[in-house]
Amino acid sequence: MSSRPKVVPLRPRSRLEPDGRPAAAPETRRKDGLLVSIARALEAGRHAVTWENAAALWSAAYFSWHSEEVDEFGRDAKFTETIRPLLEFLYTVWWRVEPAGVENVPAEGPGLVVANHSGVLPWDGVMITLALRHEHPARRECRMLVLDMFALLPFLAPALARTGAVRACPENGERLLRAGELVGVFPEGVKGVGKRYRDRYKLARFGRGGFVRLALRTSAPIVPCAVVGAEEIHPVLAKADWVGRPFGLPYFPITPSFPHLGPLGVVPLPTKWSIDFADPIPTAEYGPAGAEDPILVNRLSEEVRSVIQRMIDGRLARRRSIWFG
Repeated sequence: MSSRPKVVPLRPRSRLEPDGRPAAAPETRRKDGLLVSIARALEAGRHAVTWENAAALWSAAYFSWHSEEVDEFGRDAKFTETIRPLLEFLYTVWWRVEPAGVENVPAEGPGLVVANHSGVLPWDGVMITLALRHEHPARRECRMLVLDMFALLPFLAPALARTGAVRACPENGERLLRAGELVGVFPEGVKGVGKRYRDRYKLARFGRGGFVRLALRTSAPIVPCAVVGAEEIHPVLAKADWVGRPFGLPYFPITPSFPHLGPLGVVPLPTKWSIDFADPIPTAEYGPAGAEDPILVNRLSEEVRSVIQRMIDGRLARRRSIWFG
């Protein structure tokens, strides 16, 4: 009686590393850094030219300055640290930001920083965040609520989200404040960033008081904030709105350098900035029910607007130069 032939299972075809060596199993394969991945690819030469290795190299490049995990709003701590030298250069060297009154911002718990908006691009929000991070005794992080026109742009939106900015809507603001975060808002909205140069530092209407209702619902104090210097970084001489509308933009600015200088026109001018924080306006005494009182909402909104306008006017009266303060 003949014995049955022994069945030998086929071995799966092994994958190769960029240097030609067999790859480790997926569960044991370690992630190499960017420099190691590049070195392996150069060492392997033509053997490394595969879609799998190209994807691995791209992944290593991406995660060399991005985190694998972000918070619920998309904030990426590693990305923020990567671009921080550029932002700090703008803060300390390019615009020489001079903050005042940062100690008025609550050291803990929720707080709503309400500021004037200007500068075409949202650099003012970034500089407010840096002022609080570097100058506040508690080194507070401020989550800025950004307009839809910025939060939906293809390249700008991801960068803003990764650095901690959040799309502006009442739900997002309330979630952040109830979590004890410091939140920044610009009630002027598009009217603020789209002002012509001749209307600089004249506050536009503060909407319908949505930021006041947000503060009342969460019992968060309101901290008025005045930014001087951002109006001149991109002086808007005219607007060609018919150009911006097809791209979903509410306006298309024309400045001395944009659009005729192309990408160079996006570089902001090196003006001297000041950022002032006023005494907080408490809201807890009114309770959440105060958010349904239109008279109270309007009164608090106008009070905040008046405080900010007075701080702006005071700074302008003391300022001797756009470039040197």
